[in-house]
Amino acid sequence: MKDRLRQMTGGILLVSLLLLGFSNPFQQYIKIPSNITLLEGQEHVIPKGETVTAMAGSPENFTYSEQANSVSLNAESPGKDELFLQIAGLPVKKVDVNVLKNFKVFPGGQSIGVRLNTLGVLVVGHHLVSTKEAKASPGEEAGIQVGDIITKINGKKIENMEQVAPVVEDAGKRGKALDLTVQREKEQFQTKLLPLKDEKEQEYKLGLYIRDSAAGIGTMTFYEPKSKKYGALGHVISDIDTKKPIVVDNGQIVKSTVTSIEKGKNGNPGEKLARFSGNREVIGNITLNSPFGIFGKLNKEIKNGAMDKAMPIGLSHQVKEGPAKILTVVEGNQVEPYDIEIVSTIPQKFPATKGMVIKVTDKRLLNKTGGIVQGMSGSPIIQNGKLIGAVTHVFVNDPTSGYGVHIEWMLHEAGIDIYERENNLDKVG
Repeated sequence: MKDRLRQMTGGILLVSLLLLGFSNPFQQYIKIPSNITLLEGQEHVIPKGETVTAMAGSPENFTYSEQANSVSLNAESPGKDELFLQIAGLPVKKVDVNVLKNFKVFPGGQSIGVRLNTLGVLVVGHHLVSTKEAKASPGEEAGIQVGDIITKINGKKIENMEQVAPVVEDAGKRGKALDLTVQREKEQFQTKLLPLKDEKEQEYKLGLYIRDSAAGIGTMTFYEPKSKKYGALGHVISDIDTKKPIVVDNGQIVKSTVTSIEKGKNGNPGEKLARFSGNREVIGNITLNSPFGIFGKLNKEIKNGAMDKAMPIGLSHQVKEGPAKILTVVEGNQVEPYDIEIVSTIPQKFPATKGMVIKVTDKRLLNKTGGIVQGMSGSPIIQNGKLIGAVTHVFVNDPTSGYGVHIEWMLHEAGIDIYERENNLDKVG
């Protein structure tokens, strides 16, 4: 009888726990975050059940107001505080509230020309050298692979292709192998390579196709006015042949002018066709090519002509599904805002690409481009007066849609630490 009673009691408890798990108050409770980060002046609403009340003592960094089904937080000053949610006077959830010092950045949207100089010379292929005896590729025999970077020859740093030919010719004539320092991803190794004389061209060759630079166009995302640090593109630049990210030694950005548009279609992404502006004035350098875009410093302030005032940023958890705008150029140099829809967003806690799915809804842009096209990468995404991210990729089978990256990760890559309690921009600038 006692065993039967215990079984019945256990069954009732199990059913009660299951019902509790599916109840609205419990579902709302588990969705309440344990940590909330806000910028000065920003507001955040926490949904809650009617039986839940809020208590924060005397917070110094935020104020709050309570409604039947929510608590509104208003960030006042930088610092950390705690908010407690309780049921029947008993605390059931602690929420850490971190208020960051507010700062503003200028949104971009300008079309830019990009020139990258690789670290050393990049190997993009092998070829056979025809000698009197046979055909061979000295570079392939030396163990050099496509995607490798030759950084030194005979101990001397190699910065461009012009430095390679005379050294190869001299080594070939003397019949002495070259000592090469090669970078392969994060590893470095040494190898020897003896150039062979091409019978037809009567020149000594490595049996390698090499390149020392790359060029293209993209879109400026933002710049910070004090440090002049900027971010653009929103994704890494990869070599067209090796498909590997280009390791940057240095580079420049210049103004570019959009001359025409190849409209995107299903299965065939479109493209902005542009040229570097006539005077080719360098407006900034490039110091980093990362999964989140290209980064460096501007030589001077630049205007976009559409939204020329500095604006606050929106953190990843503050991005909402719904209407937004992008800034981009589709003709000449004119930056214009266009309507999009944020279809989904992931409140990422750690740096990651593809944080948003977006869809172009603006009929003007759809008529001109068909949606998102190559060269539009980096176009800033604006929502509720905040810069929240940048366009990064287009869906091949649906050119009206694509991915966006959250702005806080681009700021991090640019060397702008938004998480410092004190503004650190002057230090990193």
